[in-house]
Amino acid sequence: MTGWTEYTLALVAFTASHFVPRIGDLRGRLIGRVGRRAYFSVYGLLSLALLVWVIVAAGRAPFVEVWPQAPWMRWAPNLLMPLAAVLIVNGIGIAQPFTLGGRRQAVFDPADPGFAAISRHPLFLALALWSLAHLVPNGDLAHVILFGLFAALALAAIPIFDARAQAHFGPDTAPAFFRATGLFSLAPLANRSWRKRNGGRLVKRTAIGIILWAALLLGHTAVIGVSPLP
Repeated sequence: MTGWTEYTLALVAFTASHFVPRIGDLRGRLIGRVGRRAYFSVYGLLSLALLVWVIVAAGRAPFVEVWPQAPWMRWAPNLLMPLAAVLIVNGIGIAQPFTLGGRRQAVFDPADPGFAAISRHPLFLALALWSLAHLVPNGDLAHVILFGLFAALALAAIPIFDARAQAHFGPDTAPAFFRATGLFSLAPLANRSWRKRNGGRLVKRTAIGIILWAALLLGHTAVIGVSPLP
């Protein structure tokens, strides 16, 4: 299998895994048969395996330079990845069901939006940051396609999920939902009431996010084969 053939197959498989389950309500029928927990456990493992395959296949694809790497470009992932890691940890299980990683059974309370006040789509933003940060120093064709596709998918998903929230809440209550949440805002940190309810959890999860980033940084050379340092 040539490098471009494997890469194309990996991209098609990864992309299809996110769209095929929605055809004919296949996902709904599978959830009804095996249960939500089993479905998302298997789907999560499959998505992770396909993601690893795409990344590995991109490294094996022939090198075709789109733009050269300049030394300053390596600062992009080093500056943005800590924020992406913090968003990931704070976004897992967010009490906002209309986003990636949100608790599906959560009942959103506009008076206490939790981390959604900072970002109602933290995992999508984290994926976009990861993609764009790595796009800058990786100017070969395979990685431009890879990171460009991931960034596009993440950013395109945000208005789609916002539309679902709009449809769920309806014209009367949707404005309260959007006023209580933000795409990305640090204003809640200046709100004493918000800090009192969420400050402890935010500090703990942010610390875990920094540890996650440090682990990714230290393991990058061993796992990916390329030093991330400028």
